[in-house]
Amino acid sequence: MEGNLKLATFYQSVGKPIGGARIQIAAMENPNQVIDEVYTDESGQSLDVTLPAPPLEYSMQPGAPQPYSLYDVRVQAEGFEDVEIKGVQVLPQQQALQNVMLLPKTISQRQGLVIPPHTLNGVFPPKIPESPVKELPPVTGLVVLPEPVIPEYIVVHAGVPTNTAAPKYWVPFKEYIKNVASSEIYATWPDETLKANILAILSFTLNRVFTEWYRGKGYNFTITNSTQFDQAFTYGRNIFADISRVVDEIFVNYITMPHIRQPLFAQYCDGRRVQCPGWMSQWGAKDLGDRGYTAMDIVKHYYGQEAYLAQAKKVEGVPMSWAGETLQVGSKGESVRVIQEQLNAISNNFPAIQKLKVDGLYGENTRQSVEKFQGLFNMSTTGMVDMATWYRISSIYVAVQNLAALT
Repeated sequence: MEGNLKLATFYQSVGKPIGGARIQIAAMENPNQVIDEVYTDESGQSLDVTLPAPPLEYSMQPGAPQPYSLYDVRVQAEGFEDVEIKGVQVLPQQQALQNVMLLPKTISQRQGLVIPPHTLNGVFPPKIPESPVKELPPVTGLVVLPEPVIPEYIVVHAGVPTNTAAPKYWVPFKEYIKNVASSEIYATWPDETLKANILAILSFTLNRVFTEWYRGKGYNFTITNSTQFDQAFTYGRNIFADISRVVDEIFVNYITMPHIRQPLFAQYCDGRRVQCPGWMSQWGAKDLGDRGYTAMDIVKHYYGQEAYLAQAKKVEGVPMSWAGETLQVGSKGESVRVIQEQLNAISNNFPAIQKLKVDGLYGENTRQSVEKFQGLFNMSTTGMVDMATWYRISSIYVAVQNLAALT
C-alpha cells in the first residue's frame, strides 16, 4: 500500500515560508539511498510525495506488525542550517504532514531530530492514575480564571517533572493537541473514534491548564511529555492531515460533568498492553467506532453517562473570536472585513493568496482567497469560513504579525 508525505519549510514559525528548499527523502533502513527529491514553492510547500506503506489492517488491530513506514528527511536551503529528521511516520492511505522550521546558518552543524515510536507500537511507561476531578485552590490561590479558556500556548516539559535538565517548548495549543493525537492514536481509525480520543486529549490538557497543576507545585511549565504523568509529545514530529482536520473542528470543546467547573481529567490507555478500568481504552474506542458508535457514545461509554461536552467561550491569542456564523458568498459585515484584513496581511508572506478590497462584502475574490488559504494549510477547500477556518486564519495572521514586529 501507499501513503503520502507533504513537507513545508518555514523561518522560525509558520508565519514566514521558505521557498526553494531542497528536500531529500530516504527509507530509514537505508538512509544513504535517496528515493525522492522535491523543492518547496514560494509558499514553502512541497508537492505530495507518494511512498510505500504497510497494509492498512496492521493499524486496525493490536499486536500487528508496525503499521507505518519510517523515512529520513534532509532539508537544505540557502542561508539556513541543514535539518535532518529521522523516523518520519507514513501510514497507508493517509497524508503525513511534516513542517520544518529553519534557522539562519550560524554554525556549520546540521540540526537533527529523531522521532520516537508511536505509543501504540513502542514501549512507554503507563500513566500513573490521578483523580479525574482535581481539588481547586481557593479563589485567592493560583486559579484565576472563572472558566476554562483555550490558551495561546502550552509550555511542554520534555521529561518527568523532576528532571530539571529537560528542555521546555512553547507550543501553540492546537499544534500541541495535533502532535499528541498523532503520537497516541492512528489516523486510519474511524472519524468518530478520532474525535472521541481527541476530546479526551483536549480535556486532559485543559484540566492541566485550568487547575495550574504543575505551576501549583512550583514548576514553570504546563504539562510534561512523559506518559507516566501526561501525554506523549515529540517536538517537531510529523502529524496527520485527518487528525489535524478533526482538531481544527473541535478544539474548543472539552468533556466535563455536572456540578464541576473544570474539564474532566480524561485519562486513557491503550486497553491491550495496559488495562485501565474507568478510563478510555484507545483500542476499545476503535472497536466502538467500527460498530457505529458516535464520539459522544464512546465518551459516555468510558467516562459515564453524565459526561457531556462544554465549549470554551474564549480563545486566547486571536484578535477576534468567531461570531458563530459561517461566512460565504453573500455574507457581509465586520466579520468579513476582519477576514479580508487578515488575509491581506498573510498574503504579504504568502503571495499565492491574492490581495482583497477590504469592504466587508464576501464576494468571489474573497471566496477564492479563502479557498487558496485552505489549500495551503491542508484544510478542506470549501471557500467558506467556518469556525475551523476562522481560527486557522487568525493563528497564521498572528504568526505573520509577530514576525513582522521582530524585523
